[in-house]
Amino acid sequence: MRKTLPLLAVLLLTLSAGYAQDYRKNAFGAGFSVLDFTNADDVGGAISSGDIYKWQGSKKGGLNLDYWRGITNHVDLAGRLTFAFVDYPFKNKTPLGENKLFTQLDATLNAKLLKEKSVVNPFLTAGIAGFTYASDFGALAPLGVGIQFNIGGRTYIMLQAQDRIAITSNANDHLQYSLTFLQSLRTEKVAEPKVVTPPIVQAPKDSDGDGIPDDKDECPTQAGPTALNGCPDKDGDGIADKNDKCPDVVGLVKYQGCPVPDTDKDGINDENDKCPTVPGLERYQGCPIPDTDGDGLNDEEDKCPQVAGRAADYGCPAVLFEAKKIQFATGKATLLKVSYVPLNKVVAFMKENPEVKIDVLGHTDNTGTDAVNEKLSQKRADAVAQYFAKQGISADRVSSKGFGSTQPIADNKTSAGRAQNRRTEFLFHR
Repeated sequence: MRKTLPLLAVLLLTLSAGYAQDYRKNAFGAGFSVLDFTNADDVGGAISSGDIYKWQGSKKGGLNLDYWRGITNHVDLAGRLTFAFVDYPFKNKTPLGENKLFTQLDATLNAKLLKEKSVVNPFLTAGIAGFTYASDFGALAPLGVGIQFNIGGRTYIMLQAQDRIAITSNANDHLQYSLTFLQSLRTEKVAEPKVVTPPIVQAPKDSDGDGIPDDKDECPTQAGPTALNGCPDKDGDGIADKNDKCPDVVGLVKYQGCPVPDTDKDGINDENDKCPTVPGLERYQGCPIPDTDGDGLNDEEDKCPQVAGRAADYGCPAVLFEAKKIQFATGKATLLKVSYVPLNKVVAFMKENPEVKIDVLGHTDNTGTDAVNEKLSQKRADAVAQYFAKQGISADRVSSKGFGSTQPIADNKTSAGRAQNRRTEFLFHR
């Protein structure tokens, strides 16, 4: 508690420094005090010898005379003179064994939590005290708490409890409680600061009434926002009309107030158009449909977009249709000799175009089960791939895949349709 109370006192004194209202100027009072040596050892006394048992546990009453003076609305300076008859427990010598007059004089600062006019007002006390007893003198430091009751405007009751800590070697710690009646002689009124009315200043001229004086308004006859220095902005794009080449259309600063242009009028603005001067499609980022192999047929219509061909052949090499002439033994994956001529044409094309790769795709009709058809179509595609390998075409340029009856091109209900569905297809690519 001894360490905490000074800190609290300093804190309240600091906080109260900014408040100056009405406070009492001078107040005098008298009251009763009790000096408590019951716990002299606990509160710091050095008394422990059995020969001084006679004063331990004693509580002595006395009288006190007080003078209080307000410093601010929250801080008082107080002086107190206390009289009591006690057998004082000196630390450095044996007590007298009889009651003698004990006189002590305090000087304290009292930091109040609330304003002076509050009915109940807690406060903290900190200060210094000196005492005389017989022929001895000593010093103490009173620290404590109190409550002030305002019972009549200028009349107060003070209840206090203090731990009085020894400073000199002969002094002993003790507790002191007091009840004091205090009468204030008058109240000090802090002068309120004078309010000086500023002179009336003529408002600057604002011709267009937009709140911006003419001398700062770039468009003094047209109302406009402050952000544009008083100039209007009809399309609300943040560019003043006087600087906006498209004042009725929302635009960008870098295009002088106009929207992002679309030079080729393909609906894709130039900032997102990779071919801004040629009309194109959004899926090609503003460019036309590509013709990767340069055969004059765009990729979306070219069945062989990576290998040049004729439009009549859907953009594929003429040898693509040689696949229609490939025949196998019925129900088997054995190539018939009639297939060698069209296959050799494909081999010649592959050797002339070493960058081209080929996918061999096998298909069947729906005769038989799906499992059997898929297996048969795969074997037939593999047979063609193996023929190419025997003719010197690298295996990494050829792939084979069987689809069974899953991709018919004609009606399997007729013999002619089933004949068309039993087929081999080539897909060329790079």
